[in-house]
Amino acid sequence: MEDAGVLLCRYGELFLKSGNRRRFERVLADNIRAAVADLPGASVSTTHGRTLVRVRPADVDDAAGRLERVFGLVSFSVARKVAAEPDLEAIGAAAVDEARAALARDRLVSFKIESRRADKRFPVQSPEISRRVGGRVHETTGLAVDVHRPALTIGIEVTPGHAFVYGGTRGAPGGLPVGASGRALLLLSGGIDSPVAGWLAAKRGLALDAVYFHSPPYVGEKSRDKVLSLARKLARWQAMRSVTVVPFTDVQKRLRQAGPGELAVVLYRRMMMRIADAVADQLGADALVTGENLGQVASQTIHNLATIEDAARRVVLRPLLTYDKIETTNLAQRIGTYETSILPFDDCCSLFVPAHPATRARVADVAPAEAKLDLAGEVAAAVAASERVAIA
Repeated sequence: MEDAGVLLCRYGELFLKSGNRRRFERVLADNIRAAVADLPGASVSTTHGRTLVRVRPADVDDAAGRLERVFGLVSFSVARKVAAEPDLEAIGAAAVDEARAALARDRLVSFKIESRRADKRFPVQSPEISRRVGGRVHETTGLAVDVHRPALTIGIEVTPGHAFVYGGTRGAPGGLPVGASGRALLLLSGGIDSPVAGWLAAKRGLALDAVYFHSPPYVGEKSRDKVLSLARKLARWQAMRSVTVVPFTDVQKRLRQAGPGELAVVLYRRMMMRIADAVADQLGADALVTGENLGQVASQTIHNLATIEDAARRVVLRPLLTYDKIETTNLAQRIGTYETSILPFDDCCSLFVPAHPATRARVADVAPAEAKLDLAGEVAAAVAASERVAIA
């Protein structure tokens, strides 16, 4: 029997990608390597629909915590790698060890064996593997067999030359590996919604940069620090490379003065789209991502969203469009952004906002106000004055 420092990683949706499957698997393996790169002696390999991560036994818990944040993985198990041939002796011994280890941690009364024979040359079929190994575990430990609601499930996967035995499975976020779908630019604020939108975009395989619109002195440095902190939390999911901080105060004032107060939010957002497009040009991003919702606040109507999107040159992705606030908040808590998002620091979108914003704005309505400004010049000035912050 070999050392137990093996993590057996599984992916689900990638199996459906036929022509792109190999590319997606390669991106996933690269992302896993990046996740464990600083662990001494860590290695990553792929075999028979599984990715194997080998680390020192002392680093298993650390590696497991990292794999829980790798998009594309649906689950993984800390496994014992054993010789699979020529009989079940080593597999059975490893299964008994797993059962005893579980009994040492918890009070268990039942178990079952789940077997997967990826190597069809192995002479014993999966049901028989489960039956024979299960009998040995029962005789050795006294645990009852319960195939419907077991307290412990011991998994066995037989591959060419080896088998992997594990007691239990840990979940991972699923989706597609970051980078498999291209790159996008997230319009990141300090609220609850936009970090969650970024996380969902990354789950669909988008590598992200972010742009943040900063309005000093009305919005202080603590707001800027809050946004950078949220970006770093997304980076823990391999979902953020940089944040471009754009000074927005002056253009925001000019927009507010140029048009009716009720159009202020739409005018701000249209300018943000233009500036974000220019930043995306520099970063090679093919899409914009926002935390906008439908109907969550008065200005987020289908008419306003269409008018805002009209100013963008790229596709605008809104992952939260159909979420309610409870769903978004629950997800923010799960991914670790919520506590930072609720810190009491404002962002620029809360400034100069009218009590009764327009809810059915059209492009024709905002055109007179925008005609008073040199839009291309405003965009160029804002981008030139911006600061790009690398996120590690």
